[in-house]
Amino acid sequence: MSAIEILAVIGIIGYVIFRQVQGEPLRGKRTVVLPAVLTVVGFLNLHGSGTGHLTGTDVACLVAGTAGSAAIGLAFGAVMRLESRGGYLWAQLPPRGLWLWAALVGWRVLVIALASGLHAHVAASTATLLLSLGVNRLAQAAVVVVRAMGMGVPFAPEKDGRVFMGDTFRRGLGGQDGPGDLGY
Repeated sequence: MSAIEILAVIGIIGYVIFRQVQGEPLRGKRTVVLPAVLTVVGFLNLHGSGTGHLTGTDVACLVAGTAGSAAIGLAFGAVMRLESRGGYLWAQLPPRGLWLWAALVGWRVLVIALASGLHAHVAASTATLLLSLGVNRLAQAAVVVVRAMGMGVPFAPEKDGRVFMGDTFRRGLGGQDGPGDLGY
């Protein structure tokens, strides 16, 4: 991963933190699909990272690293404030949730240091950043989707006016049509 890519990841994380603390309507594609894409790109980046091929130690470090990132993501999903605004899902990370960002960064530093000490060069490289971030965001999304469905509040409409997973929320509400076009 080049210095520009690292700066881009830092910029994306800063933007995500700002938007989470500020609070925003949650759109399904940004909440679910984007983390899935980040995870896939991060996984593919491991093979094209130029740091060598994956060893058993790399795999063990990657599994441990992504498991920790996922656990922190589950915590993000649990502490996120969710409510209905205008009939759609709105979320805000409370200030105490910033500790989870510190935990994620600390966890990544620990995993990279451990992988370096074990000579797991792929797992110790910056090529793991997108994978780790994607898994973290996917875990958060899993909790948010379950909580939103329990509340019966659909995602905010996408730019085209459609609601991601709108049919799922409509079925959960006993077949009632919600606001806007709920198709997908």
